[in-house]
Amino acid sequence: MHLTALKAGAVVLALGGLAAGAQAKTVRYDIEPTHTFVNFEVKHFNTSTLRARFDRVDGYVELDREAGTGAADITIDLNSISSGTPDFDKHLRSPDFFNVARSAQAKFIGKEFSYEGGKLTAVKGELSMLGKTVPVTLQGTSFNCYDQPVLKVHVCGGDFETTIKRSQWGMTWGLDMGVPDEVKLLVQIEAIQQ
Repeated sequence: MHLTALKAGAVVLALGGLAAGAQAKTVRYDIEPTHTFVNFEVKHFNTSTLRARFDRVDGYVELDREAGTGAADITIDLNSISSGTPDFDKHLRSPDFFNVARSAQAKFIGKEFSYEGGKLTAVKGELSMLGKTVPVTLQGTSFNCYDQPVLKVHVCGGDFETTIKRSQWGMTWGLDMGVPDEVKLLVQIEAIQQ
């Protein structure tokens, strides 16, 4: 009788553990393209800062804020680069830099999410571009979720940044002339709960 009660208790605990695991909820958010852009900054011979952005970004983010996990799959259309100077954009699309004729997309896969007080503070992942994949960590400078009053949807988003070396992807043009290797990436992202 006592053994049966112990077995029954073990079954209840096991089922309770399964139920608790089932309550952990991963929520998918699809990129909202009118509020999501990838920008970059680079010093122009240590004088002014050159800036440009990619206007077309697609993909999704999955968040489980209670479990402290997440995933991201973000595609950047390299053809959509916009600096405000057409000749510069053309050069950036050329084989000297992004070589869009060979590979028109970059992809960021986020694998490890860090949270503090329920806010997303960092995403570790990999950035693939020009046939090479390199580890990258995006640091969160702001993050928020809210109910969008006009569209009547739940939205999460924020600002994230990192500094990369373009030579890691084979972009070495101009290094011998003093064109910087280090590039600051600034990601502004908003995504809609599905």
